[in-house]
Amino acid sequence: MRQAEITRNTLETKIRVALDLDGTGVSKLDTGVGFFDHMLDQIARHGLIDLSVEAKGDLHIDAHHTIEDVGITLGQALAKALGDKKGLRRYGHAYVPLDEALSRVVVDLSGRPGLVFNVPFTRATIGEFDVDLVREFFQGLVNHAGITLHIDALRGDNSHHQAETVFKAFARALRMAVEADPRAAGAVPSTKGSL
Repeated sequence: MRQAEITRNTLETKIRVALDLDGTGVSKLDTGVGFFDHMLDQIARHGLIDLSVEAKGDLHIDAHHTIEDVGITLGQALAKALGDKKGLRRYGHAYVPLDEALSRVVVDLSGRPGLVFNVPFTRATIGEFDVDLVREFFQGLVNHAGITLHIDALRGDNSHHQAETVFKAFARALRMAVEADPRAAGAVPSTKGSL
């Protein structure tokens, strides 16, 4: 059962994340930030992860704390659901287009947090959503999931399309990495013997 539920409460946010890595892509999302809910839905649907996120944050200030803390909590849930990582593929990659935009994401369930983020957004906001928060979300996620993540938006003129291809490509890469490797015979995919 590769499932996890994590609750994180601070003075700035109250977050609950539940996920099932062997789901069907069902999501229940309520962060108070509509565009962010739309992006989290991409992770669920394209990653075939059942995902529930409830977040109450200090949105009267801005969305920064809410989005970063969802990333942290989702990262903790992902780490818990992955367990010892025996028998997994470990690596995943995906290219995803959306009209003129194209993004590539590569993930390693390495146990080591690392983020390379190369997304030259063409606008500073998507509606009222600050595009800087995309990086903050992924930074929180990798730090607490213990994964290495390379995100490159290779082209695009529309910031909404750029962001959506990033989240879809992340979902597809993660889906590949967490799949069981039938040739691994339950071994940890590392010469170290652990990840």
